[in-house]
This record gives sequence, C-alpha cells and structure tokens, in this order.
Amino acid sequence: MSEIQDRTAATGATNAAGAGAGRGSDALPPDAGGTAAVPVEGGLVARIAARTGQRSPAAVSWIRQAALLPVLVVILIVGASQSAAFFTVSNLVSGVGQQVSALGVTVVGESLILLIGGMDLSLEATYGLAPMIAAWLIVPKLAFGSGAELSPYLGILILLAIGAAVGLVNGLLIVKARLNGFIVTLGMTVLLAGVQNGVVHGQSPYELPGAFSYLGSAFVGQVPVSLLVAGAIFVLTGLFLRYHRTGRSIYAIGGNPEAARAAGIKVDRIKIGVYIAGSVFAAVGGLMEAGKVSSVTVQQGYQEGIIFTVFAAAVIGGVSLRGGRGSMVGAASGVILLGLVQNVIDLAQVSNYWQLAISGAVILFALALARVVGGEASAD
Repeated sequence: MSEIQDRTAATGATNAAGAGAGRGSDALPPDAGGTAAVPVEGGLVARIAARTGQRSPAAVSWIRQAALLPVLVVILIVGASQSAAFFTVSNLVSGVGQQVSALGVTVVGESLILLIGGMDLSLEATYGLAPMIAAWLIVPKLAFGSGAELSPYLGILILLAIGAAVGLVNGLLIVKARLNGFIVTLGMTVLLAGVQNGVVHGQSPYELPGAFSYLGSAFVGQVPVSLLVAGAIFVLTGLFLRYHRTGRSIYAIGGNPEAARAAGIKVDRIKIGVYIAGSVFAAVGGLMEAGKVSSVTVQQGYQEGIIFTVFAAAVIGGVSLRGGRGSMVGAASGVILLGLVQNVIDLAQVSNYWQLAISGAVILFALALARVVGGEASAD
C-alpha cells in the first residue's frame, strides 16, 4: 500500500506541475528532486537546451542556479578591492556566515510557503514576537522580564510553540476559511507587532541565559553554531523536498492544487503543515538573532523590515512566487549573495544613507540576470 501511495504522490507531482501550463506557466514538470521547472521557451537556459538537445531537468536547473555566479564573482572582486580583511576566515565565517544565519533559516520557511503557492508576511513578526515572549518569561524583572524566571529550555519550547500556533492560525484562516493570504498575514503582522510591544511596554529584555542565547552566540572553533545549524536546516529541507513523498507533494500542490487533490494528495493538510513549519523556522531565526545580541529588541523583525530581505533572497535564488518551482540550493545562494553585499557595504564604510539604495540596485541586477539566464521561471 505504501508503494502505491508513493507512486500516486509522484504521479500527482508530475501531473500537477504539468497542469501548471493551464495557469500560463510555460514549463515542463519539475523533476522528483524539486528543482525549478524547465522553460519551454524564453531565457538562455531554454536556448542552450534547444541547441544542445539536453533536456535533463537537473542539468537545466543547475544552469539556472549558476545564474548568480557572475554576480557573486563581481561582489567578491569588489570586496577584495575594498578591504584586505574581506577574504579572511573570520570575516567570511563570522562577518558573513553568522550575520546571515538567522535570515537564512527564515528564508527556508518562506521558501516552503512560496512553493505551495502561498506567502506569509507575518514571518517577520513571528521572528520578533516568539523570542520576545520567551525572553520576557525567562529574564528577571530588573532585565524587563515578567518575573516568572522560567527555565531557558522551557522558554525555547514556548518559542517553538508560539511559532507553531501562529502558523496554524494562518493556515486555518487561509486554507480552511479561504481568506486572502496576503490580507491574513498582513493583519497577523500588525497584531503580533502590537503584542510584541505591549507585553514588554516597549522595553527590550536583556541578560539572556547562556542556554537561550547559545544558538546565536556560541562557536565551534571559529565556526558559529548558528551557521552550522542554518546549513543543516538547508540541507535537510532540500533532502526532504527531493526524496520524501510529502516534499514532492509540496511541488505538486504549488504547480496545480486541484490536480494534486485529484491525485490523492491531502492538499489542505500539507498546506497547513507548511504554514506551521514556516512560522517555526521564523521563530528559530528570531532565537538566533536574539542570542547574537543577547537581547530581544522591540524593533526585532517588523521594524527591521526583514520580510523584504527574505522575499528578495528567495526570489533571487529562483523560488517562484507562483508556487511549485525552486530549491534550497537556490534559496541559499540568494542568502549568501545578500550577505556578501551587506558585508562589502560595511567594509567599504558606505554611508547609511546610501546602503539601502546599493542593496536594492544589486537585487534588481541579480533578478534581471536570473531572468536572462533562466527565463520565465526566474521572473515569477
């Protein structure tokens, strides 16, 4: 029976992705690995495939993911010219790796939601609220806590529970109540931001216990624990999407939910589960950020506007806003690119007034290049 179900899910993934053409998606079905679909026309990737006769989805996906390599090379050259410290281990591992770890984990959560054809603006609020509530329950009153002074390990469990609860509410409202996902998650963002400020009366809990801040502050040799954990999350999520029946079903749902449902895939259950997973990842990212600075600021998440960077990293990495296409390799490359850009800006001591403009220009250039190389799939 299990073998039959596996075959049904795999068949549903292929049928659903293929049926995506009915939505205006000029693409062949994605491979079982969950890589981006192959465009039939448009884009350098398609032209290379047509000329060489190479139709392997894995090979074409590799070409598309390599679209960011020229941009990365340019950034590396600029970084090396700006500072001799750029290529040092401490800068690349700590200055870049530790800085993007929290962002990367949150990007994994948003990417999963994008793959099912959804979006979640409230991840930035969960990124701030979950560690805020946990820290408030852990630290003493003198450090702007509640006075409960719970165990930091219990605080971490509460943090994960908050993330799961937010994702569950979002999933139920969007999937079961069929409310607009953009409006639901926007409203949730405002609600959670208000709770985040109201609980601590605008204060920032500090003096976080070592166990609570470990994920964001500890090192194994010269390597940050947060970087190791973020890397493991990317790898495990990628393997899950490639080899697990539910992972393949996520692509099928994003390609065409009705075809996936007809193939026997439990569409609603998987969608809700993905919203829960996305919010939990955002909460973990918030825990990393809090541990790094040993405090949870009232600005963490929503006032930092992290959600725009999260979307940028995912889309630059080839995750489609229409659902059903993208990979963890691509998402990771988007995170690395943005991390390197910010590091170069910091080393070059660019004025704060110009940092956003430079970052935005790099993002637009990377997207344009990905469109030229990858065709429609990169532009969704």
